[in-house]
Amino acid sequence: MTAPRLLAPLLLCLIGAAPVAEARWESIFDGKSLSGWTPKITGQAVGEDARGMFVVRGGAIRVSHANYRRFEGEFGHLFWKAPLKAYRLRLEYRLFGTPLPGIEVWQNSNSGVMLHAQAPGTMGRDQKFPVSLEMQFLGVPRPEREPTGNLCTPGTTVIFQGKRDPRHCIQSTSPLLPVGRWTRAEVEVLPSGQITHRIDGKVVLQYAAAELDPEDADAKPLIAAAGGTLALRSGYIALQSEGHPVEFRKIEVQRLD
Repeated sequence: MTAPRLLAPLLLCLIGAAPVAEARWESIFDGKSLSGWTPKITGQAVGEDARGMFVVRGGAIRVSHANYRRFEGEFGHLFWKAPLKAYRLRLEYRLFGTPLPGIEVWQNSNSGVMLHAQAPGTMGRDQKFPVSLEMQFLGVPRPEREPTGNLCTPGTTVIFQGKRDPRHCIQSTSPLLPVGRWTRAEVEVLPSGQITHRIDGKVVLQYAAAELDPEDADAKPLIAAAGGTLALRSGYIALQSEGHPVEFRKIEVQRLD
C-alpha cells in the first residue's frame, strides 16, 4: 500500500468529513389557497367548515368570524396533511381585532399551533382540542398579562426542568407582546425528543420526552390503539382558532429526520 493511501484515513480523522448540506426549508402554505390543509371544527365532521372559519386573505391564513355572531364552543384546528417526527417549523402570526362574544376569559387574545397532534380523523365530532403539544400564542391587552410562546398540553405531559410536569400550561420567558403585531415563531423538535420554542429568534422555552396522558379521556383511545405506548414521537401540526381573530403566514418546515 502506498504512503498516500495510509495517510488518507488519518487526514479524514483530522479534518473531518465533508459538511452535510442542511435540509431545505419547505413552504407548506402557498399564500393563495388552503391546499394541503384540513379543518376540524368542534361539532362538525373532519373537512367541514360550514361558515368559513379558515380563509386566505392577503397572503395569510385567517381565522375569520365573519359568519359567526357569537362563540358557541366552535374551537377550530387546521391540520397540515403530513405527520412529522423531527423538524423545525417557523411561521409568523398576528392576533388582531376583537374576540367573539361568548368566549371565556382565557380565550381573549389566544391562539396557537399544535405539535405532534393526533390525526384529525381520530378526533371525536365534539372534541375541543386534538391531543397534542400546543405552542401557545398570546397578546396583550388580555385579562391575564402573560407571555407568548408558552406550552399547553391537551392530553399530554412533558419533562420540564428535569421532571415530568403535570401542569396544563407552562409559561415561556418571552416578553409581553401586543395584539396587532406580526411575531415570528419557531419550534424545533429534535430526534432526541427535546423541543425548543423561539420567539423572534430567541429561545423562550425548552422541554422533552412528550407522552400521552393516561388520565386524559381523549388520550385513552390513542394509547389503546398504540398498544399501551405513552411516548409521543410524531404527529400533525395544526393552526388553532379559539374565538379571537388571528392570521398565519410564511409557514415553513425543515425536516430533520
